[in-house]
Amino acid sequence: GIRIGHTPGVLTDATAELTLALLLSTSRRLPEAQHAAKTGGWANWSLTWMTGPGLAGTTVGIVGFGRIGQAVARRVKSFSTAQILYFNRSERPEAKEIGAVKVTFDELLAKSDFVICCVSLEPSTKEMFDKCAFGKMKKTAIFVNTSRGGTVDQDALVEALQSGTIRAAGLDVTTPEPLPLDHPLFKMKNCVVLPHIGSATIEATNTMAELTAKNILAVLNGMEMPAELK
Repeated sequence: GIRIGHTPGVLTDATAELTLALLLSTSRRLPEAQHAAKTGGWANWSLTWMTGPGLAGTTVGIVGFGRIGQAVARRVKSFSTAQILYFNRSERPEAKEIGAVKVTFDELLAKSDFVICCVSLEPSTKEMFDKCAFGKMKKTAIFVNTSRGGTVDQDALVEALQSGTIRAAGLDVTTPEPLPLDHPLFKMKNCVVLPHIGSATIEATNTMAELTAKNILAVLNGMEMPAELK
């Protein structure tokens, strides 16, 4: 008999924006570049110094094509990407408007220059990105995860980054959270780790708080919640 409210859709834009920011920070090596600028490394410049892959003309694969996956795809499209692939349990009609093509998981891994994880964490997606999955990616691929840390076999990711199985990874989520300061992922130049800030915009935080308050007031007044789990 306990009523449960939630805040659906509030974080979609914030998380999609953060996904793109993390992808660009990783591919264009922004944390490395900032560190070099602040520590004197800027003096050692060459034509290929701090180079990384751009998005134009590439294939981007999105695993999980719900609200956030679609929002990421719309943003990625504006970077003149050649193709957007997606893997989802079912065909999504919104994909046609975006220009995204549904493929198998293995095909997405093999063809994508950037692989973005946007799936929800459930038994079928737990550690779906394992040693086998990373082995099917291009050696030049960049992996980005803004879903849940549990979708990744983190030891396999460490091995893939250390061995050059993939180029780099950008993570907003890990297992556990916070990640221990001595964790190998923090020691790698080809990995950017953020402290789960996908929803951290002023607008998203305020909207979430307001909707939560409205849900509570509705229950106290015997009314239907604006957003209630049935």
